Amino acid sequence: MIELHYWPTPNGHKVTMFLEEAGLKYEIVPVDIGRGEQFRPEFLKIAPNNRMPAIVDREPADGGAPVSVFESGAILLYLAEKVGRFIPSDVRGRVEVLQWLFWQMGGLGPMAGQNHHFSQYAPEKLPYAIDRYVNETNRLYGVLDQRLDDRPFVAGEDYSIADMASYPWIVPYERQGQRLEDFPNLKRWFEAVRDRPATIRAYEAGERYRRRDATVDEESRKVLFGQTAASLRRG
Repeated sequence: MIELHYWPTPNGHKVTMFLEEAGLKYEIVPVDIGRGEQFRPEFLKIAPNNRMPAIVDREPADGGAPVSVFESGAILLYLAEKVGRFIPSDVRGRVEVLQWLFWQMGGLGPMAGQNHHFSQYAPEKLPYAIDRYVNETNRLYGVLDQRLDDRPFVAGEDYSIADMASYPWIVPYERQGQRLEDFPNLKRWFEAVRDRPATIRAYEAGERYRRRDATVDEESRKVLFGQTAASLRRG
């Protein structure tokens, strides 16, 4: 059983996509990030960066004590190695998956996240910041579109954790100021991943936690965007 500490964000969806694809049994422990639940002491024990998702594997491969993992990319890699799927075993295939997994973690996710922040959540609209991150998101879409020109999936012929990592960050493309029609290879790939039964189940699993009436007010803005080292000490 995998204990998944989760909220329906792009990084949270990555892990449910994997769990549904692999058919692993899991239990969701919701972490409402808008209400500051990521600062609870019990959560910080498994996720010291006070970010979800995080998992606790109650049945690790070595048969020992439960294993906790934080950071969505590390979780995907851990789970892929646990089940022996969605990452190749040969050196060259493994490198292809890992470099695109890290590309998402170091590029697409952070840049799209800043795009969301300055265009959607910042109390003051700063044209320079908005243009900077919308343009960088556009560049990264272009990188992915070129990558997919001659292969069905990000790392090659087979669906992998590289696809699961990137897909949720493309889902809000309209909010990011992008048009999928401008990226035909990316659009084809996006629709193929979107229509996978496991992807559908993963997003359905998150619907029960999504607050449709949620708004980013001053209080929640402080929780989400006003964190300092003192926030951890308070937790």
